[in-house]
Amino acid sequence: MLASDVDVLDELLAPEVIITSHLGELLSKRDDLAAHASGAFQISELQPSEQRIQLYDKVAIVSVRMQILGSYNGNPANGDFRFTRVWAVSESGTWHIVAAHIGIVA
Repeated sequence: MLASDVDVLDELLAPEVIITSHLGELLSKRDDLAAHASGAFQISELQPSEQRIQLYDKVAIVSVRMQILGSYNGNPANGDFRFTRVWAVSESGTWHIVAAHIGIVA
């Protein structure tokens, strides 16, 4: 995310991933990759804390609280956020993000 490495993100995100942005927008994989490729996401600093991981057979739920300095679509997006990612193992044995949610911590 910090580097907006679209090639790596393309490998990590499942084709059918469901993403909910910090603004409540529903995004597809194509939307997310396009935002990174276009520079709509500009992240200059990430500081993680409060990581929690729960494993269920072929699914992992990851929650991380993150301090972010950056912008989204030209608007400041600085603050305290919580990222939830649901990872699942595909039939080929590869882990992919199948759902993602970003929320602002009040």
